Amino acid sequence: MIGADDLATKTTTKKKTTRKRTTSNKKKLVIVESPSKAKTIGKYLGRTYKVVASLGHVRDLPKSRMGVDIENNYQPDYISIRGKGDVIKELRKDAKQAKAVYLASDPDREGEAIAWHVANLLKMDPAEKNRVTFNEITKDAVKEAFKEPRTINMDLVDAQQARRVLDRLVGYSISPILWKKVKKGLSAGRVQSVALNLIIKREEEIRNFKPEEYWTIDGTFRKGKTEFEAAFYGLNGKKEKLPNQASVQKILALINRKRPFEVADVTKKERKRQPQPPFTTSTMQQDANRRLNFRTRKTMMAAQQLYEGINIGEGAAVGLITYMRTDSTRIAAIAKHEASQFIHDEYGVNYAATKPVKGKLQEGAQDAHEAIRPTSIFRTPAKMKQYLTNDQYKLYNLIWCRFVASQMTPQVIDTVAATLTQNGVDFRANGSKVKFPGFTKVYKRGQEKDNLLPELVVGDAVQLVADNPAQHFTQPPARYTEAALVKTLEENGVGRPSTYAPTLDTIQRRYYVRLEARHFEPTELGEIVNRIIVDQFPEIVNVKFTAEVEGNLDQIEEGKKQWVKVVDDFFRPFEKEVKTAEEQVAKIEMKDQLAGINCDVCGAPMVIKMSRYGKFYACSRFPDCRNTQTIVKDTGITCPTCHQGTVIERKSKKNRTFYGCSRYPECDFVSWDKPVGRDCPKDGHFLVEKKVKGGKQIVCPNGDYEEPVQK
Repeated sequence: MIGADDLATKTTTKKKTTRKRTTSNKKKLVIVESPSKAKTIGKYLGRTYKVVASLGHVRDLPKSRMGVDIENNYQPDYISIRGKGDVIKELRKDAKQAKAVYLASDPDREGEAIAWHVANLLKMDPAEKNRVTFNEITKDAVKEAFKEPRTINMDLVDAQQARRVLDRLVGYSISPILWKKVKKGLSAGRVQSVALNLIIKREEEIRNFKPEEYWTIDGTFRKGKTEFEAAFYGLNGKKEKLPNQASVQKILALINRKRPFEVADVTKKERKRQPQPPFTTSTMQQDANRRLNFRTRKTMMAAQQLYEGINIGEGAAVGLITYMRTDSTRIAAIAKHEASQFIHDEYGVNYAATKPVKGKLQEGAQDAHEAIRPTSIFRTPAKMKQYLTNDQYKLYNLIWCRFVASQMTPQVIDTVAATLTQNGVDFRANGSKVKFPGFTKVYKRGQEKDNLLPELVVGDAVQLVADNPAQHFTQPPARYTEAALVKTLEENGVGRPSTYAPTLDTIQRRYYVRLEARHFEPTELGEIVNRIIVDQFPEIVNVKFTAEVEGNLDQIEEGKKQWVKVVDDFFRPFEKEVKTAEEQVAKIEMKDQLAGINCDVCGAPMVIKMSRYGKFYACSRFPDCRNTQTIVKDTGITCPTCHQGTVIERKSKKNRTFYGCSRYPECDFVSWDKPVGRDCPKDGHFLVEKKVKGGKQIVCPNGDYEEPVQK
């Protein structure tokens, strides 16, 4: 029988064993920013880890006040972000129960700052090695990163703090002036002011542009039975301009149509077109805008999803691309080797470059991460398509093709330039033929059509079949597209990879600019705000000055400058400008324009108001009367459905133009394309006007009929 003492001993032993098991069951906690990233990483790390998301930033400067103690070395007064209370509570609870805590936010300044804020909230030891970073979310990369955790890099944190404090000082100093002098709700920022100023300067160039007349003469020539094109070059081997019709007639008078032209010179060359380097953040945004018609924000959203992990039927989700905020074109050795192997196997030895193209870093580039590339080249777009949304697939295909092309050989083109002459009048004919496709096998750049000439030899006679003189006028510079603006900001060293998308988003949300046919146009409000900033704060919109500030932030990151000194050097002269502006800027009255109609609720005159979506009618007695009406543009075209109303131009909730009947809801006619008031001669369906490359085209929606493109 078991005695009482024996029973007590057994109970004690059992309790000790239980306590040991509880301690050993404690998991290591990993904190990332997003739930999708947490899910992907959690599957890689296994049961001994618990991965949770902070859902982005947990602390920030307060919205209701400046939140920067200027007299105390610009110390920021961080507070927990409203609505994040439950998240912070859960993080503290999980950290208390964890065996160890690791901070695995993104590998950039902002990610480092998030890690630092979380560490502060959880009262973690700053000397502890708890920071983990990886450039791609794959099983090998993540596990390798956890073998070598490091301490939080305070230089990175300070660089981000300096940016945040500078932006707060600028925004919360200038914005109240705009509220007092223009209207409430306006804002001004350091980088957004430069972007707005660039757009307005371009608009001023367009307004002040004076077109100049010039002419060209295109000729059709024949050798044997083959016809080819050539363009007027000049006289007696010297290039000649054709400023007017008189100069054209003078040239045509020299040509004897009964006599042939003689081939005076034939130059044959071999030209190589090099592939472009892999994507950086800005080049990805530019190419996605040009090729896919993606807005910058949409590009970054799809890239974030591809980076954080996609379920491709291999158990755990896999990050398909490397980190998408980078200004580097550098490629890891293992990725180069993989690419070389893939290109050898898929396309052949002649397509694999022995020395792949290296991109030139922009001045001030940090080169902290690799270029944007697929995490495995063997995950081809065709294989991944079934697992991706349409937007994800388009962007992944673009990234994959660009990376593969960057590791391939150049395209080789045979070119021919022939000079045709008669009585001193010179025409030039240019021909080209692709000899070897090289990287264009994967990544085409523009039109790849051959332009073939007949075999021409010096001394050959060719007959002028027809000449086509044409009048032209010089064109003003084009308005900025999102792609062009991002490129200009990057070339001038303004902003960094993480700032382009938010900057473009902000100036549109504030209705300082609007996108018309994919090009930025400034609004009246934007021009008023820009005028005040240019007059009172010239350094803010000075591109070189803003680039210097960005350079100083980079030096803080490298540990070469103290963030407080950088902020102080900026703020002291800026503070004087703010005081001057408060005294000098006169109040600007933005008078409402009368709409010419009365309110159908109270009878008061209606006025034209402005919103982020454009102009609308509102009652002049607002807020006593809140009646509003959409401003519709009547095309005057009879509705093709009911034949009683007219077709009017409307805007969707996403600000996209569409066409409907003025009798809606009695008539439900709707079309994305503008009807032209004529029916298709083949099937009787109404014809519409479509925007196509090079102009507009009238087509039948059923595809049975189309007219030539109108420029």
